[in-house]
Formats: sequence, C-alpha cells, structure tokens
Amino acid sequence: MRILALDSSGLVASVAVVEGNTRESQTIAEYTMNYKKTHSQTLLPMLDEVAKMTELDLKSIDAIAVAAGPGSFTGLRIGSATAKGLGLALDKPLIHIPTLEGMAYNLCGTADIVCPIMDARRRQVYTGIYTFEGDKLKVLEDQMAIGIEELGEKLQKYEGKNEGKIVFLGDGVPVFREDLTERILKDREIWFAPAQMNRQRAASVGSLALWYYEAGKVETAAEHQPDYLRVSQAERERKERLGHDSVSM
Repeated sequence: MRILALDSSGLVASVAVVEGNTRESQTIAEYTMNYKKTHSQTLLPMLDEVAKMTELDLKSIDAIAVAAGPGSFTGLRIGSATAKGLGLALDKPLIHIPTLEGMAYNLCGTADIVCPIMDARRRQVYTGIYTFEGDKLKVLEDQMAIGIEELGEKLQKYEGKNEGKIVFLGDGVPVFREDLTERILKDREIWFAPAQMNRQRAASVGSLALWYYEAGKVETAAEHQPDYLRVSQAERERKERLGHDSVSM
C-alpha cells in the first residue's frame, strides 16, 4: 500500500510517501523543513515538489496519514485542513496519528524507554512514554500535557524496566535538558536523540500509519479532528481577562 504522510504539528514541516506493509516498507520520498517560514507557506509546495520528483499521481495513494496533535494550534489546523481537503478531493481515508507516537517512532526498535517532549510553555510539556516490542510501538503512558516535574515522577515508575534507560527527543529537550539531567532525573541513565531523530518526521508518521491501517484504525476526512489536549493560549488569556473583569466588578 502507499501512504502520503503529513506532519506540521510543531516547528518542523514534513511530507513523505511510504510504501509497503508492517513487515516490509520503504520511504519513497521525504521533504522536511525546520526553517523560519510558516507551514501555510511550506506544506503544500513541499507536497507538490515530492509529487513531481517521484512522479506521484495522488490518486494512487491508499490513505493520508497526518500527525493530529498535540502541538502548535496553527500547525495542527494547517496539517488537518490539508489532509481533510486531500481526503475529500481524492476520496481517500485518513489515518489519525498522535503526534507523540509519531515522534517516538523515530526510534523504532530501541530497547530503551522513549519519551518525546514538546515545549507547551509554563514549564509544561506535551509528552507520552513508550517502548518497543520489536518494531511495534507500545504505549506505556498515553500522550498528555503535564508539568516537567510530574513527568519526572511518572518516569521513575519505570526504573529497572529496559535497564532503566530513557531517551528524550523533541523541541522540549533544549528547554528542559539541564533540569532533567541535573535535578529531576539526575540518578537515571538518560540519552538524548541525535539531530536527525529529534524532531517530527513524516516518514515516521507514515511508517506508523501502516500499523494503524492494518488494525483498521482509519477515518473519513469528514470525521477527522485534531487533538489539541488543552485550550489555546488566546483562549486561556481570554478566560483570565473575563475572570479579572468579574472580580473587578
């Protein structure tokens, strides 16, 4: 089967085409950008370039996989709108991939505990805790928005499993690396993923989507909705203003 994969859930924009099944697959093309441009400027041109370079007829794809959150509210809306539009135009199903699972799949096959962290501001992260059984992803803690200290407490529960090693990746690493190594998890063995593995990649979203597809986890374009996990900053600020105004009255 052939899957078109999109990820614009964070600072990175990525498009890939993945072919095969869970036993044997390959990435036909991947275009990833981590640069100071908006996803509205980059995602569709990247998709167009991938299609041209691989002589891809979009009608030949079997499904569209999209990193569906959590992450950047604007990025998620752009990715979901693009996937929904393509799904409706091509009459193709969508595969809803949790962003953190897609990131964890960058490290497919590792024996360590995998913990992606995305900076969610206010000392919080979007995160999940995962491990692998061969090349199959196993969810230990489903994706969530929590404080970095609380994440440390959750990770302590897995001491001794998989030799106790934890690998972190994501844009939360540069924000919390010092806290994790020198305070929160100073007694644990920690590894940080190298540059080529530490951000969102559409090839990982597409490869994980093969497992979802074989399990029948697909949806229509009309059904698809992104997973924000929490309200936007603008909504939080609006509620804070309303609360302040009501107190003033």
